Amino acid sequence: MVDDFVDANLLSELRNRCQELHASGALRAARVGRGAQERLAPEVRGDFIAWISEPALDAEQRLLARLDELRVEMNRALMTGLEDFQGHFALYPPGAAYARHFDRLVGSDVRAISAALYLNEQWTEADGAHLRIYTGSGASEDVLPIGGRLVAFVSEKFEHEVLPGRRERTSFTGWFRRRPLEGFV
Repeated sequence: MVDDFVDANLLSELRNRCQELHASGALRAARVGRGAQERLAPEVRGDFIAWISEPALDAEQRLLARLDELRVEMNRALMTGLEDFQGHFALYPPGAAYARHFDRLVGSDVRAISAALYLNEQWTEADGAHLRIYTGSGASEDVLPIGGRLVAFVSEKFEHEVLPGRRERTSFTGWFRRRPLEGFV
C-alpha cells in the first residue's frame, strides 16, 4: 500500500475523468465470468466500469506511464516477469459491493499483481467501502479507499472483496499481467 502514488493534480484529473465517463453513460455495469458464461450478477458485484485500452486523455497516459514505471521496478527488484497493465475506471454507487473473490481467472495465470488506485475525495472511515483483503488463517485487513492510495497484491494469493459504502466510491483498478506460463517446463 502506497499513499500519494500520484500527485494531487493528476488525482483530480483522474477523478474528473471517471465522473465524466459516468455522466456520459460510458461506465457499464460490470459482469462476472468469461466468454459464454459472462453475465450481469448484481448480487456478486455492483460496480460500473470502463476499460481503458487506448488512453484518450493526458491524465490517462500519465497514469499508465506511472504504472509502467512501477511494473519495471517490480520486474527489476522481484523478477516478476510482468509484461503490461490492463485496467479500468470503476464506480461503486452507495451501497454497492463486490463479493469475496480472487482476481486470477480460472484456467489462466496471466493476471499476476492486482492493483487499485483510489480516486475518492476526503474519504473517512464512516464512508465505508473498504477493500477487505483476506490474509490467511481467517485473518483479513481492511483498506480505506483514500484518494491517491495505491494498493497492490498477488492476484492468485489473496481473496478480497469490496464492502458496501455510504458514498460513491471511485478507482482505477486492474492487473499487471505476464505471459501465460503454460507450455514452460
